[in-house]
Amino acid sequence: MEFLVGAVFAVLLLSLLFIIRVFIVVKTGSSYQPGSKGPVSVLVVAGSGGHTSEVLRLMDSLSAAYAPRHYVIADTDRMSEDKITSFERSKQHTHSESQFSVWRIPRSREVHQSWSSSVVSTLKALRYSLPLVFRLKPDMVLCNGPGTCLPLCVAGLLLGILGKKKVLIIYVESICRVHNLSLTGKILYPMSDYFFVQWSSLRDKYPKSIFLGRLV
Repeated sequence: MEFLVGAVFAVLLLSLLFIIRVFIVVKTGSSYQPGSKGPVSVLVVAGSGGHTSEVLRLMDSLSAAYAPRHYVIADTDRMSEDKITSFERSKQHTHSESQFSVWRIPRSREVHQSWSSSVVSTLKALRYSLPLVFRLKPDMVLCNGPGTCLPLCVAGLLLGILGKKKVLIIYVESICRVHNLSLTGKILYPMSDYFFVQWSSLRDKYPKSIFLGRLV
């Protein structure tokens, strides 16, 4: 009986310490300044269709200091890799060396996929995301809504929780979202370091968000 009580107490204590660590990692994000001693490594999450087009327009506004650039797409996405490659080749005209790579992970959730099966597919995606993010160790994760970004952001957050490296999580809500956040946005809102919206109506509803006008 005493052993059981001790085990329960240890689990509760570890859970409390874990929650405190998560809180510290998330709250210190705004004071973290990557790239102060060199280039900024970026992990960019591209989704199929409009998500990829929007995130590439965001990338086009970044300087050459944001390198290397690691793009992650879903393994069922057949178009984004071509768009990314074309975009990076066009950037070679302005930058002498293009440092980018494209990686694939299982999709977290397909359109109209049931919630029960989404949990299983997200856990599968997380199994691939953890070793990838731990190997690349990016300075920041940039995403704008595809479900693929959830396991990658969790993996980035875990790097900070374990004390290996603080990874900034930067989320840009899609311009299509005028009055309410997307499901991905609602999930990442509390854990993101910088959360951008493109409509003032969203800024008013979500005080943590940052409104700078139309970004894409």
